Amino acid sequence: MKKTLVRIGTRGSPLALEQSNWVKASLLRHFPNLKVDLVAIKTKGDKILDVPLAKIGGKGLFVKEIEEALLQKKIDLAVHSMKDLPGELPAGLVIGAVPLREDPRDVFISRDGLPLQKIPFGKKIGTGSLRRKAQLLHQRPDLEIVPLRGNLDTRLRKIQSEGLEGIVLASAGINRMGFQKWVTQILDLETSLPAVGQGALALEVREPDEPTRELISYLNHPETASCVEAERAFLKRLQGGCQVPLAGHARLRYGLLVMTGLIASLDGAVLLKEEITAGPDDPDRLGIVLAERLLDRGGREILEEVYGQQGLETD
Repeated sequence: MKKTLVRIGTRGSPLALEQSNWVKASLLRHFPNLKVDLVAIKTKGDKILDVPLAKIGGKGLFVKEIEEALLQKKIDLAVHSMKDLPGELPAGLVIGAVPLREDPRDVFISRDGLPLQKIPFGKKIGTGSLRRKAQLLHQRPDLEIVPLRGNLDTRLRKIQSEGLEGIVLASAGINRMGFQKWVTQILDLETSLPAVGQGALALEVREPDEPTRELISYLNHPETASCVEAERAFLKRLQGGCQVPLAGHARLRYGLLVMTGLIASLDGAVLLKEEITAGPDDPDRLGIVLAERLLDRGGREILEEVYGQQGLETD
């Protein structure tokens, strides 16, 4: 059955709309006779802006309501930032396509143009991510890390309004919004290992909806999809989310899949990191093996302590 209308579900933030409009424009270029509508859906993460994500349980905060609309057939396709997706999708939903990844790294935006290494002792740095906080404190335990929420415009304004020396954000969002001029420093993977899926988009569909799956198949970038599959297997094995300081990043190098994983304590005092390499044919196994190695090295105890401190269950 040939589709004539596609309803795309998306969050209403400027970045989410930018991402969804990119998908819409691509579909219209590829299928000029197709009608594409955007349906903005407010998620729990969008409604609660005065509480750190870790305090309200990080799993699915920015996707649950959109996935419910997808299951109820109110929309045909959901566009998410891949890093917002929990390790396990609801029954009946699949990732139908993973487009070419944007820059997965983090960036530092400084009030006075100073790189992170030259920020004076004890200054305030803003981030809403426990992953970034732990890695920053591991290198600079003198810094005061301030919780940061809101869309990109809001976060940039808070540098001045909250007296911050700078903030750490995802490069992908900055690039997609055209805010590159504000970037002081792109943080390398040694300084700040990215979140699982960072920089990638997830195009989620109902599993039985073959017409929509076929329609978006051309948007899938196999190399990105393979790397993200490894990262998400890592995330799923660790049962992680926004409330856990963990990171995972995979890339193809000389035909091999290379993945680095990280588990850290909340204060960054303990940081476990490991890198493994394997053939590209079984990315799922690569992510699981990496997770197991980190758990065996002490990651299990770190995660139990993190969940215990936050009053969360390791479901």
